[in-house]
Amino acid sequence: MPAVISEIQENSIAEELGFKKGDKITAINGQIPHDLIDYRYMMCAEEIELKIEKTNGDIEIYEIEKDFDEDLGIIFESAVFDRIKPCTNHCIFCFVDQQPDGLRKSLYIKDDDYRLSYLQGTYVTLTNLTKKDRDRIEQLHLGPLYVSVHTTNPDLRVKMLNNPKAANIMNDLNRLKKADIPIHAQIVLCPGYNDKLELERTLNDLLTFKSIIQSIAIVPVGITCFHKNNLKTLTKENALHVIKQVENFNIKAKKQLAMASDEFFIKADYQIPDKKYYGSFAQIEDGVGALRLLIDDFEKTQKLLPESIRQKKQLTFATTECAKKVMKNIINRLNKIKNLQCDLVILKNNFFGENVTVAGLITGKDLIEQLKNKKIEKLVIPSIMLRPFSEDFLDNITITDVEKVLGCKVYIIKDIYCAKEFAEIINA
Repeated sequence: MPAVISEIQENSIAEELGFKKGDKITAINGQIPHDLIDYRYMMCAEEIELKIEKTNGDIEIYEIEKDFDEDLGIIFESAVFDRIKPCTNHCIFCFVDQQPDGLRKSLYIKDDDYRLSYLQGTYVTLTNLTKKDRDRIEQLHLGPLYVSVHTTNPDLRVKMLNNPKAANIMNDLNRLKKADIPIHAQIVLCPGYNDKLELERTLNDLLTFKSIIQSIAIVPVGITCFHKNNLKTLTKENALHVIKQVENFNIKAKKQLAMASDEFFIKADYQIPDKKYYGSFAQIEDGVGALRLLIDDFEKTQKLLPESIRQKKQLTFATTECAKKVMKNIINRLNKIKNLQCDLVILKNNFFGENVTVAGLITGKDLIEQLKNKKIEKLVIPSIMLRPFSEDFLDNITITDVEKVLGCKVYIIKDIYCAKEFAEIINA
């Protein structure tokens, strides 16, 4: 697909030239841009010739003179203008394969595109790279990349990914090391497969790439009620073992390199580590450090909360088991505000099954079904429950639908709760 414009920034060159949403850039200086990487490099020129296909089908040519570092002010519908590179694996733990029909289309896309890894931080296995892809990564020094390692045991990786090319992971990492391409590594831990001694082997192997590895995230396998591979769920014993393995590994590495995700600490009933454990929080999108940020953010900003409010108000906070303990402490603090009553509802995931405890996988139907018999004035939910930049849940139910059924106002707060947002909702 071409480079489709989705938004024009105010006071930009694009706005001045009259570009509109839906216009398509088909060529830059006679070359076709295949992705946002191409576009950014082509925009470094001071003289630009743009070939634009307007929404009415007309083709127009624009000649632009600008500073080499000056942007046109264009936001595109996608970071990839040609076809997304599909995943060629059939991982035993693939979450896409554990979903039923009827969800939004984007949830069924299996991408394994190094360009999205570089641009947006998505994870790639490196199993579908062509020689042209590898050369481009090295020539443009595209990093950091987010690499799904899972295991460095060639035979085991082939088994887990169901792809013979998965055996080449050490060669892949060596090539990235030679090119000095930084990476963030991910290990999806599947009890009985890549844990214990296999995890020990993987961590020790990754230590040989210490010069390029910026972080290692270990996350538990997500298992829905639709899975068919008889995978084992994370136990308290598993979780404690991983936490200790990570601690010992970091001591050996003499660097805070590996991190267990929040779910391990919740499952083990273990104290959430302080912020030093998470470094720059580079893998926050993978659930690594979100609870620590939640705790610290609230503690730093709770001075913004009022001591009292004039009229009595009731707020209902809905979250899942993962944030239960932390949110209880926050609710207790909010209830010290005179005339404010806050309640906490812990949602169960009836759609995907009881093993799924993260807020990002709650459907609109589950939210409605579990709250419809409760008296709610104002409902507060984290934005992670919704599709980015939208008001849609996984099952295409909208915030408007929820408000209509529950008869209340729904407030959305960012993924990391903070007292500033709470104060705004309280005063609304």
